[in-house]
Amino acid sequence: MAKKKKKGVSPLLVVLLTVLAGCAAAAWNYVSYVKTKYEGNHPYWSRQAFLELKPDSLERKVAETVLKKETLQAFAESEDHSGSYGTPLSEATEAAAEEPEGIHIEHINAGTYEGFMLVVPDPDDVSIVINPGYTTGAPGPELDWYMKEYNALAGINGGGFEDEGGHGDGSVPQGLVIQNGRIVHGNEYMNASIVGIDKNGKLVTSTLTGEEALRRGVKEAVTFGPTFIENGKVVYTSADAGTLNMLNPRTAIGQTEDGTILMLVIDGRGPTSFGAQYEDVVSVFLKYKAVNAGNLDGGNSSVMMYEGEYANYPVSMYNSRNLPSVILVKGEE
Repeated sequence: MAKKKKKGVSPLLVVLLTVLAGCAAAAWNYVSYVKTKYEGNHPYWSRQAFLELKPDSLERKVAETVLKKETLQAFAESEDHSGSYGTPLSEATEAAAEEPEGIHIEHINAGTYEGFMLVVPDPDDVSIVINPGYTTGAPGPELDWYMKEYNALAGINGGGFEDEGGHGDGSVPQGLVIQNGRIVHGNEYMNASIVGIDKNGKLVTSTLTGEEALRRGVKEAVTFGPTFIENGKVVYTSADAGTLNMLNPRTAIGQTEDGTILMLVIDGRGPTSFGAQYEDVVSVFLKYKAVNAGNLDGGNSSVMMYEGEYANYPVSMYNSRNLPSVILVKGEE
């Protein structure tokens, strides 16, 4: 008598179950991504990203389905009072009347990156501050400490730091540092790519010796590079890039002809923003009509805060890392 063939699982059923499991996993991951993006630890960043979603987009519909009612209510209130967020610079004059002292943030979104441009019309509102304990080797504070200590409205990270032990504690600033019109780190003969502010409120982005910087009236400066734009001319070339010109988080600063300071932070190494190359940063500043612009420390150091909240999404697990120097925008007296 012939044996009955054992019935196995149909290959078609296996394929179907595999596809369904893959779809379920993808849907779960997407929902988790949306919740993390809009209910994460950076409410300012999340709010701006949500407000720029198109009403009929899939991500908006998913967000409205899975986010908490309180989160959606906060976003709705922000949408009703969104002021000049996202306003192009060409409309900044109108926006200035709506924002305190004209200071405002604009969201930037391009092919591989997104970030924020902090627009500060009065250069006298901007100052460079260094780690108060750098002479003792004490770690640099985080950005929120600087913000509270100096009663700042906004701030970004500044220059680089020496990191011989690989601890990344921002204790000792890199290169030439000038405070109150005198050299406090480095010396008059040191040649460095600096970002500074002179006594007339002009942003100085150039490679200078300490002596040359003081002769030009620089009152505050930190070291990093490369210089992107100097006196209306793009001086950056691909030869300046070295090995660092990959898609990365970026921080940079510029100034327009009328004195407006432009403080740029671009996110990177994340699911919604891979980062930018130097050429991307130059392109952003050219669109904003900057006549001077220079690069600041990027990567894990890139951070911006505005009104006590993180504007961007820092790479560092603990938000701001320890910073040797910062650039602050003064708040109310």
